[in-house]
Amino acid sequence: MLCFSLYAASRATTQAYRPLLEPFGLTYPQYLVLVLLWECDGRAVSDLGQNLELDSGTLSPLLRRMTDAGILIRARSADDERVVVVSLTERGRALRADLAHVPGCIAAGARLTRERADELIDTLHRFTADMHASADATPAADFTSGSPRAAAATATEREHA
Repeated sequence: MLCFSLYAASRATTQAYRPLLEPFGLTYPQYLVLVLLWECDGRAVSDLGQNLELDSGTLSPLLRRMTDAGILIRARSADDERVVVVSLTERGRALRADLAHVPGCIAAGARLTRERADELIDTLHRFTADMHASADATPAADFTSGSPRAAAATATEREHA
């Protein structure tokens, strides 16, 4: 079933990152925050949450731990004090060089060529977008037809596709 394959792949990925990040005192979600900030420093917390698909209840403690570790700074925006902006410290910027080997190690461990990695990334982006669109549209449409069984059958058919 697709759900088990996705779950297993996600867990295996997280486990593969663990020994690479532990020497730096980082978790996989913290690494993902760093990757986003290395791409564009000074992001709003809401932007990070949207990109990581994490709610504020999950993201705020993660950012607090990174702030306590001296990796990033959180500050209110000068333009809109309702917005909290997250920026890298010198230590956070230095981690980019320290962790430069990580993507290559993961790709090698997964036996991915650059071409296969690009194809997989494209497939996963399309899959994610399709799942978001399906989640937004399907439940109301299926359950308003008056048949929860039909909705479950449709979901099962999609899962086995």
